Amino acid sequence: MPWLAVAPAASIAPGDYAQIEVDAQLIAVFNIDGQFYAIDDLCTHDGGELAGGAVEGDVVICPRHGARFCLRTGAVLSPPAYEPVRSYPTRVVDGMVEVSAAT
Repeated sequence: MPWLAVAPAASIAPGDYAQIEVDAQLIAVFNIDGQFYAIDDLCTHDGGELAGGAVEGDVVICPRHGARFCLRTGAVLSPPAYEPVRSYPTRVVDGMVEVSAAT
């Protein structure tokens, strides 16, 4: 399973995110109280980016139309989206956040 470096853990403050592009797909990695969670950075409602949306606990709110997604699992929590986003395993190695984007 390939692991890809995203950013130094210290550079992603709690409640903030970093992005990485893998095979033309943006993945957003969020820091939630020191734990890192990665999801496709693509609202399943209309294809807008989720990164930059408000984060409440472990939920990101799509900045375009307000759909909510669980950052831990990718589950959709409210309309107008009805499909989940893909989530990815993360880890921190030598201070670097990594994501496994294996298909």
